[in-house]
Amino acid sequence: MAKRIEKINDGSGMTDDGYNKIETWNADTIEEMARMYRRVLELIGEDPEREGLTRTPVRVAKAMNYLTVGYNMNPHEILNSAMFKEEYRQMVIVKDIDLYSMCEHHMLPFFGKAHVAYIPDGYITGLSKIARVVEAYSRRLQVQERLTTQIRNCIQDTLKPLGVAVVIEAQHMCMQIRGVQKQNSVTTTSAFTGIFLEQLNTREEFIHLIGSRLH
Repeated sequence: MAKRIEKINDGSGMTDDGYNKIETWNADTIEEMARMYRRVLELIGEDPEREGLTRTPVRVAKAMNYLTVGYNMNPHEILNSAMFKEEYRQMVIVKDIDLYSMCEHHMLPFFGKAHVAYIPDGYITGLSKIARVVEAYSRRLQVQERLTTQIRNCIQDTLKPLGVAVVIEAQHMCMQIRGVQKQNSVTTTSAFTGIFLEQLNTREEFIHLIGSRLH
């Protein structure tokens, strides 16, 4: 199966954060997807041969490949790659994690913030790994409810902490630009385990901290 690698940058050789961004894809898969998107253009009444659209099927295929890259990521391995023995047993919160996903019902984007906390029980993980777990599950066709529990379960099952808390706030384009068309609606979901379920004061502390502007 042929694979190609594309480096995406601003022309200077590096992205804004100083790193080359690399996307990979299966050439045969992209070619087949592009044929299908070309047919979609025809079915909606467009001319895929006109200048502005000649490369659109390939661009959309590559974009879809990137937007669903989470299928090729293993969230449990992400956490396991940076687990450290540590006696810290207080709350660890990573909040305001940017989240972009696609509704599996209409394949339209939803986006917002994820707030994740856990209370270690012998092991901690690298802070960036929490954000990567969010990325791994969100870059798939999703519903927000399942996404919330998947993040919670992954952290609980892998780190085995005293408790996990996840809150996601997101806006759904399937509600804003079609259907009910409520542009200001925000959906909030939450999922908890362990101490966050058993101790009201711990859960309230988490809710208070993710709502505070401490930075």
